[in-house]
Amino acid sequence: MLKVKNLFLKKGSFVLGKLSFAIEKNSYFVILGKTGSGKTMLLESLAGIQNIEGEIYCSDERMTLLPPEKRNFGFVYQDFVLFPNMNVRENITFSKKYKKIENKETLLKDLVDFLHIESILDRDVETLSGGEKQRVAIARAIFSRPRLLLLDEPLSAVDPTFRNAIMKSLKDIAKRYDTTIIHVTHNFREASYLADKIAVMLDGRILQIGKSNDVLNNPSTLEVAKFLGFKNIFDNSLLGFNQPGKYFSIDPNKILFSYDNIDKEYCFKCKIDRVMGITDHYKVFAKVQNKTFFAKVPKNMFNKLKLEEGKECFLYIDKKDIVFM
Repeated sequence: MLKVKNLFLKKGSFVLGKLSFAIEKNSYFVILGKTGSGKTMLLESLAGIQNIEGEIYCSDERMTLLPPEKRNFGFVYQDFVLFPNMNVRENITFSKKYKKIENKETLLKDLVDFLHIESILDRDVETLSGGEKQRVAIARAIFSRPRLLLLDEPLSAVDPTFRNAIMKSLKDIAKRYDTTIIHVTHNFREASYLADKIAVMLDGRILQIGKSNDVLNNPSTLEVAKFLGFKNIFDNSLLGFNQPGKYFSIDPNKILFSYDNIDKEYCFKCKIDRVMGITDHYKVFAKVQNKTFFAKVPKNMFNKLKLEEGKECFLYIDKKDIVFM
C-alpha cells in the first residue's frame, strides 16, 4: 500500500535517511524509537509537510511532490491540535467543508459510538481531558476517510487509566475504517500490543523492521538490543565462536545455577559476585571469566542453592534461550 524508497531529509545537523520500507494495506505499523530519533520528522515527510529527497508511493500513486491536502492522509499530533473556536462535533466533521464525505451522518454516529464520545459532542474542546481530546482528534482524522492515518505519540498525553481503552480502540481502527496506520512511539508496551510490524528507528535510521514479536524478542543488532533493554550482552567468543562483531544475549530469568557441572552445551564455572534481595526474587551477579552475568533467581530456588557472595558454582544456559545478534 505504502512504499518509501531512499527517503532523505537534512534539517540543521540532523539527517533522516536514506529510509526504505513498505507497509501493507489496512495494517498497523509502529515506528519505535527514542525521543529525538526523527520519528515525527518522518511522519511529516510522509504527510508532505517536509520537502524530501527520495520517493513515496501510495497504492502505486507517486506522492512525493503532492501537497499535503492532495495526499488524503490523516495526521494526529501528540498535542491534538483541535480547533479551539469549535465544539467537539464541529471539530470532528470539519473535513466535510472541503471534501465530500460519503454517508457522513452514519460515519459520525459510528465514530461517536466506537470512541464513546456521545456525551461530549456539544462541549467546548477547551473543557476536555487529555483522553477526551485524543478521542476527538482521532475521530476527526478518521471522519475525513484517510487512506493512511499518521499518529504521532498518540497516547503520550493520555491519563494512564484511559490508555488501555484507547489502545483497544486504536487496534480496531484499521480494519473497521479501511485505513492503514503508522503510529510512532517510544513506548514498548504500545508497540507490542498494537503493531502488526515494527520498525526500530534511532538517530534518523531504521535499524530493523519485522513482525512485532520477532523484533521485540530477536534484535538483529547490538544497538537495537541495547535500545530494547536486553541484558547480558556478550561477544560470541564466550560461547566458543570466532565471529568478530557478533553478539548474543540471555534473559536474566533463563540463567540457572548448580554446584554440579551440568551436561549442557553452555555450562560455565562462575563466582557469585553480588546478591540483592527483591520482593519475590534475588538479583544475582556472577563472574564468568571476566564477564558479569545478571540473573534473576526465584526465592525458593535461591534458598535451596544457598547462593552467597564469593561462592563458586556453575552457571548454565540452554541454547534455545540464546538470542544471537
